[in-house]
Amino acid sequence: MSDEKKQKKNVPIEGMHCASCAQAIDKSLKGVEGVEDSDVSYATEKASITYDPNKVNMNDISSAVESAGYSVAEGEKIEMPIEGMTCAACAKANEKALEKLDGVIKVNVNLATDKATINYIPGEAHKRDFVEAVKKTGYSVPDDWLSEGKTEKKDKVQRDVEKVKESKKKALLAWGLTIPIIVWMIPEMFFGLMIGGEVAFNVGMVILAMPILFYAGRETYSSAIRSFINLSPNMDALIMLGTLSAFSTGVVASLHQFGYAPNILNYGGVAGMIMAFHLTGRYIENRAKGRASQAIKKLMTLEAKTARVIRDGEEQEVPVDEIEIGDLMLVRPGEKIPTDGKVIEGESSVDESIATGESMPVSKEEGDEVIGATINKEGSLKVEATKVGKDTFLSQVIRMVEEAQGSRVPIQAYADKITTYFVPAIITIAAGALISWLVFPDTFHAIISWADAFIPWVQPGLGMVSLAIYAAVATLVIACPCALGLATPTALMVGSGKGAENGVLIRRGEAIQLMKDINTIVLDKTGTITKGEPGVTNVVGDKEILKYAASAEKRSEHPLGEAIVKKAEVLKMDIPDPEKFKSVTGRGVTATVDGNEVLVGTPELMDEYGVQVKMKKKFTQFQEEAKTAILVAVDGEVKGVIAIADQLKKDSKRAIQVLRDQGLEPVMLTGDNERTARAIADEVGIDRVIANVMPDEKRSEIQKLQDEGELVAMVGDGINDAPALEQANVGIAIGTGTDIAIESGDIVLVEGDLSAVVKAVKLSHATFKKIRQNLIWAFAYNVVAIPIAFVGLLHPLIAEAAMAFSSVNVVTNSSRLKKADISMEEE
Repeated sequence: MSDEKKQKKNVPIEGMHCASCAQAIDKSLKGVEGVEDSDVSYATEKASITYDPNKVNMNDISSAVESAGYSVAEGEKIEMPIEGMTCAACAKANEKALEKLDGVIKVNVNLATDKATINYIPGEAHKRDFVEAVKKTGYSVPDDWLSEGKTEKKDKVQRDVEKVKESKKKALLAWGLTIPIIVWMIPEMFFGLMIGGEVAFNVGMVILAMPILFYAGRETYSSAIRSFINLSPNMDALIMLGTLSAFSTGVVASLHQFGYAPNILNYGGVAGMIMAFHLTGRYIENRAKGRASQAIKKLMTLEAKTARVIRDGEEQEVPVDEIEIGDLMLVRPGEKIPTDGKVIEGESSVDESIATGESMPVSKEEGDEVIGATINKEGSLKVEATKVGKDTFLSQVIRMVEEAQGSRVPIQAYADKITTYFVPAIITIAAGALISWLVFPDTFHAIISWADAFIPWVQPGLGMVSLAIYAAVATLVIACPCALGLATPTALMVGSGKGAENGVLIRRGEAIQLMKDINTIVLDKTGTITKGEPGVTNVVGDKEILKYAASAEKRSEHPLGEAIVKKAEVLKMDIPDPEKFKSVTGRGVTATVDGNEVLVGTPELMDEYGVQVKMKKKFTQFQEEAKTAILVAVDGEVKGVIAIADQLKKDSKRAIQVLRDQGLEPVMLTGDNERTARAIADEVGIDRVIANVMPDEKRSEIQKLQDEGELVAMVGDGINDAPALEQANVGIAIGTGTDIAIESGDIVLVEGDLSAVVKAVKLSHATFKKIRQNLIWAFAYNVVAIPIAFVGLLHPLIAEAAMAFSSVNVVTNSSRLKKADISMEEE
């Protein structure tokens, strides 16, 4: 499939209960012709699918998900009228165009009603995107639809809240009937007393357990049955087999009371208790997963709802979806900036913490870019809209975070392989436990007799059939594939969300794992270590020379002249207009300032005007430091020297030291000459410099480092350095303003400061550490717990509680990432 034909879409899935469910859906999707790749995440409840839209549409994808026993979530539903359709081909063309949009789940275009019914994910797709897609296809949407279009809202935040409420309701219902079971069982367990008699006790256990299993637990059973039908049994299948096995003993014990079955210990009440523990674990897990995904939910709700725009000379309040590129928006203090734009009028400070994680407001004035959903703090601003809909900064961030959460970390592949065979293996092991206990009763009885002295729930006095069922049920319910399936995606979910809050956007999950092995970090000089613009670094001589130089350069358009003027403005100097001005190409400028003849430029300019060159020592010193030295003469005498250079970013030196402390060797890569590059490198503490490199040679330089055995991360401009970023083991691209749609970076930084690189490195290390902890816990838990259950040392209730705790522990551990310190410590 060519890249032009490829389409990637994140599709929300409903009905998954464990990692095995995700595996079943993944297998079904990959079996569809035209689907190149899919990655289904139980943690995010989404499938990331790469497919050929000419061979596959969303209906095919929905059918594949449904054939595995699950469904595609509806999301938000909206009806949109389409004008100009005359035949079925028109409807098909619009359907195809709308389906291609990011965030669109399902589309149905009805020719008879001239309407499209669109299911989509809020925040990822916008109504304006639908209108543009239809227009590009050659049709139109009524002008008033954007303001009148009504939606049936059911976004992810709402769905998650409903899921938590529903799981809580089921857990409470289960416990409402389980508590009476426990109260009734205690006298029998400890004193051998069956309150109400043996018949009432046995039948009562079955009656109380039935609504717990078949009403509160019906979703668990439905999921289990679907998984069996699709030959991909999941964790619910283990719960169903365990509870029904236990429940069947209650039925048999009850029938025995009437002479219809052999005598057996009644575990019917235990079946209800297992389901209650399971539903409680599901509720806690759903709540914990909801907390883990708070960052992305928060992003989805940040967007302003309305905007104040000027149209036809009048101020109007319109929904954000109605904003068009070029609209002038009025933003008052305390209001959110409705969409990305450029300041046309006014000055203010803007809280951009949602984009960068920095709490200090950023000053904005005419010509500056602003980001939609950030908060205007002080003055009023008039902003021209430059991006709307899916192209805005916030939409791009949401899309990147969703992509990261749907991507796969290499280490997860091992867990996925195990998960594929896990449930069938556990069913086999449980069956093995049942048979082994019946075939080798003396061996196992010796084990539990030994343990009876210190484990209170071990009961050697029970019949061998009861003990065999006891061990088999415990083995079924203690196994936990969920912990394995949640280990990586939950950590990735929290890590990518924390990154987004701090201006670090992880585009590919594998970068997190690769980052731990990186030993060399290559930094492009211009724009990464330095600001990429000239600035005054030194002023030597008469204190008035900067004022004279700035006045002389006031009409100049040369970057060096602009740097001098800017420095004087920062120092709040009075800069009079020059009375006369002349630019001498390649040498400098001459001007008359307050009646004084001023020359600003090279020694050659001074010679040309007969001015004796002084301060040669300082001039030469600045040149040796790779700075541009400029002489300033007033009335025929050199009064001072101004040095100009590409300035270091304020945190470059400290950040490079921190990167070194993290075990990374910094390497500077630049097109500048050796002397200039070395001067900057010495200033920031970089030992290794690769200079005189043309843009198209950067990739080969990265490759040379890799050939030497280095694992390389490259930090650079996402456009100019794209080939080098792609070649690096991990590419870290620097976004520019609101433009972060950079395809070449594995990690994208909202800000260009090197402190953001430190954040990216620390975040990657912290996230992978959590992934590793989760996997170690998940593997260790199953390896230790299953054999203990097999030999009969675990009560089924304790086994089920341990299983629920295992999943919750993984999610909770991942959530601790929110507290990780990824900032760059101050000196």
